[in-house]
Amino acid sequence: MPQNEKMLEGETLLAKVRIFADRPLDQIARICGYVGPSGRLLKQKFCYALVLAKGFQVPGREESSPKRRGRQADFTTRVHGNGNLLIGQTYTHRAGIEPGQEFFIEIQADTGSIFLLPCDGRDLRV
Repeated sequence: MPQNEKMLEGETLLAKVRIFADRPLDQIARICGYVGPSGRLLKQKFCYALVLAKGFQVPGREESSPKRRGRQADFTTRVHGNGNLLIGQTYTHRAGIEPGQEFFIEIQADTGSIFLLPCDGRDLRV
């Protein structure tokens, strides 16, 4: 199916999937038009369309959202094998931390809390 054709949805999608049910899922997704501009298979989008076509609603996902956001912050992290603790861009942005900014690290022993104290005097608690 040419890339400029619309991705099938609803009953049209279900009918096409039934016709090609004996083929691999990747091939069915391509036949139904779930191919990106670069030729990459859009398998997750295909599966989501199948779920919607069967009448199920997926909670927490807006169908009309034109632009998907990347990975969302969950405010948890873990210490890497080398002992480093990665905070990540999402968190530093929210805290107003700028690239190159320097900090004093303060550890509160009784709670295990870590505080980042900017060298410029601002107080950021992480």
